[in-house]
Amino acid sequence: MSDEPPQAGFRNRGADISRVEGFADCAFGFAVTLLVVSLDVPRTFAGLVAALQGIPAFALSFAILAWIWYTQYRFFRKYGLEDVTTVLLTLVLLFVVLCYVYPLKFLYTASLGGSVGEHDLRLLFVIYGVGVAATFSVLLLMHANAYRQRDRLGLDALERSDTRIAMWELAGVAAIGLLSGALAQLPIGANFAAAAGFVYFLNGVVFTVGARRRRQLRRGA
Repeated sequence: MSDEPPQAGFRNRGADISRVEGFADCAFGFAVTLLVVSLDVPRTFAGLVAALQGIPAFALSFAILAWIWYTQYRFFRKYGLEDVTTVLLTLVLLFVVLCYVYPLKFLYTASLGGSVGEHDLRLLFVIYGVGVAATFSVLLLMHANAYRQRDRLGLDALERSDTRIAMWELAGVAAIGLLSGALAQLPIGANFAAAAGFVYFLNGVVFTVGARRRRQLRRGA
């Protein structure tokens, strides 16, 4: 049993870092490296200024990768699973994340002042939305696999409810990604970018509702 204190009333079943989790950490580190090395080393002051202008896009991209990493980190701490299904889903997750890195940064670069045509930007929102949906769908399947083994893992009533809430949150994020891609294809002129971009703020609603439900469950436990 891990010495880390439980989160949200959840007993941690993950012990030391397993080989699959260690491999996942390396892959996430490589993904962050891809974000960095995609920038050329500046040779002039003007080049340095241009590189510094890319920091906001890098910061946003890094934050998204950190969110995905932390979600899978908490999964391994909570459930401690190393079964074949978990390993396969983890490998799929890493594959999707590594494919997702460049569209991730390219979208934020374009959104923060990059020069991209309307047709390409629409397609970029679709690619990004599909990437979000694929990533969080895999995380959803990982949690669904844990819930399927709830008896073997000895999940109590609170932990089962917490897992269902997590699955609902992950499904919500995936659906929002698809919604963004769909909005980007609407014939609404230049407003499509605002519609496809701001829809991601619905993630705040999803996780606020999830957090409120968890607090209600803890109070009632």
